This record gives sequence, C-alpha cells and structure tokens, in this order.
Amino acid sequence: MDNLTAAIKISNTVSQFTTDEQRYQALQRRDPRADGEFFYSVASTGVYCRPSCGARLALRKNVAFHATPEDAERAGFRACKRCQPRAPSLSAQHAELVLGLQKQLESATAPKSLAALAESAGLSPSYLQRLFKKRVGISPRAYAAAARLRRIEDELRDGASVTRALYDAGYSSSSRFYEAGSGALGMEPARLRRGGLGVAMRSVVRSCTLGHVLIAASARGVCAISFGRAKDQLERALRERFPRALITASDASLEALADDIVAMIDSASFSAAVPLDLLGTAFQQRVWNALRKIPRGQTRTYSQIALAIGAPNAVRAVGSACGKNPLAVVVPCHRVVRGDGALGGYRWGLARKRKLLAKERDE
Repeated sequence: MDNLTAAIKISNTVSQFTTDEQRYQALQRRDPRADGEFFYSVASTGVYCRPSCGARLALRKNVAFHATPEDAERAGFRACKRCQPRAPSLSAQHAELVLGLQKQLESATAPKSLAALAESAGLSPSYLQRLFKKRVGISPRAYAAAARLRRIEDELRDGASVTRALYDAGYSSSSRFYEAGSGALGMEPARLRRGGLGVAMRSVVRSCTLGHVLIAASARGVCAISFGRAKDQLERALRERFPRALITASDASLEALADDIVAMIDSASFSAAVPLDLLGTAFQQRVWNALRKIPRGQTRTYSQIALAIGAPNAVRAVGSACGKNPLAVVVPCHRVVRGDGALGGYRWGLARKRKLLAKERDE
C-alpha cells in the first residue's frame, strides 16, 4: 500500500518553492507549477515575469523574487509583455482541472475511458492525455490502474478476501485483474494480504566497507539491499516491511548472491548481473530502470531522470522514488544529485553516498 499511496499523494501535492534556490531551479525548468507561487524580476532588463515565462534565463545574480506582482512593481519593475504576469494563470486552471480528474479516477468503481474523462473536462481526448501526463508524469490510464491497485492493497491488508477486493476495485473477474497486469503489486494478491503472507524469503547480513548490509531474496531474485549500523536493526526493518512473509536463514544460493553484492560495494571495478525482484509502482519502476542506466563514475540530476522517463514535471516524484529504492547500489540512486551539484538526499545516509561516489570516480 505505501508505494502506491505515495505515488498518488505525490501527484496531488502542491509544489512548494520556499527558498530562493528552489525558486531559481523552477526558473531553469520553466516550471508551470510555480506560477502564482512567486514572481521574479531581472535587474538587467527592469522586467518581472511569472516562473514559466519563455524569456531567456537570466543570471542568478540579476534575479530577485517577489510574492506578488504588486511587490515587484513597488520595487520598480514593469510587467513582462510576453508572459503577462498579471493575467490569470492558465497553468493554475489546468492544475485544478487535473486534480479534479485525479479524484474522479481514484473514486471510480469502474474504468473510465479517456473519451469520458475528456468530455467531463471539456477538452479533446488527445489534449487531455498530454495535459494529464505533463502534470502528473503518467497517463490517466496508468494513474487509474495505480488507484485501483491501491484499493486492492488496502482491502487485502484489512483482511478482505481476494475476490471481494478485486470486485470492489472494479474488476469484473479475477482473470481480468491478472490480464491487466497484477505484477504491479510485486507479488500475488493472495500473498500480499497482511504483509506478504506466505511469501518465502531468505536473508543474510554481511559486513562491508559501508558498515552492515542486509540482502534478502525471494524465489524471483533479490528484493532488499539495505545498509545499517547493526544486524538486528536491519532484520527488524525487513520484517516491518514484510511482517507476514516467511523469512528464513541464508542458503548457498543467497550466499553466492551476497558475495557478488558485497564485491560490488567494496570493489570499485567489479560488476555483476544480479537477479532482481524489484517491487514498486509503475512510476517507481520507470525511475529505477533509468537509474540502472547511469554509468559508474557518472551522476545525473533529478531533473535529468525526470526527462529521461518522459515526465519532466515529475522531479519531486522522482526524488520520492529514489528515496523508496529498496535495492542499494544495485539500483544506484546514489548517482542522482541536485541540479546545483549538491548531493541531495540518500536513504542510507549522505556519508555512504559520498563514499560510493568517490570510489566510483576513482576507478
């Protein structure tokens, strides 16, 4: 439930631009979500604009930020004729419209066609598709699928039968659910109930140059790689994630996988193909696949990853997906940094991120 719920909540969250650094990054992206949040002026031209203005990006030293057009005008700046910052923001109207569509999709008890959504919004289907994907990062169909899967997860975790959960989520039969791709749940629905009931896993904790590392695998492949200070802490976190899974001690096959993974952490030049059981939403999977394409010794920004997956406005959602990455190093979220070159966040601590990047640079 957590991953799918997070993906939907992120999409509904209004962007906050509380620091000048965040605001200037919004200008670099010409981020329409920032329109109405603030305005900016350029000392060299004497003009003030809305953040999404298509004018040439000014140097940071020439840019100042204002809460309202009145504040900018009191400071001696005139309104830009290109973006007309005093005019109502079409982006704000679009944001409200898309939010309404998201609520429709989340509450729908039966699939809604693109044509029906477009008719309710007063837009053409093709334009609505582009607008929704631009603002949310995924298509209406993918968003609806995520919402339905979330409802299934909620009911399964609350103890409902699989059949009831599928029907309540709008599937006419269990076969329709499987045809739609139940793999997005990461495990069979019956086994998802009550925290992975019946899912067999093996786990082992090893020492490495970054402290202790827990490695867990299901029958499909490695499903967890995490760093920590103590063995019991790591094992407790795994059981909290899969409270009803059958987690047993390591065996020969997991020991071999653990050897490869520890070598990947400790030996900068080592690379291995590790079978994965990567559990996440469709959006998270897209992000994680993009991360795995970043070459060793290189980094990418959150904005670059958003562009790479075709969702340039989903920068914050990309950051959240990185923070939810369950496979340290193998899915190299440590290679993603902020636009200004700063490290940004890291689920297992910035000290580990710094060491990993330094080791890879020195190859």
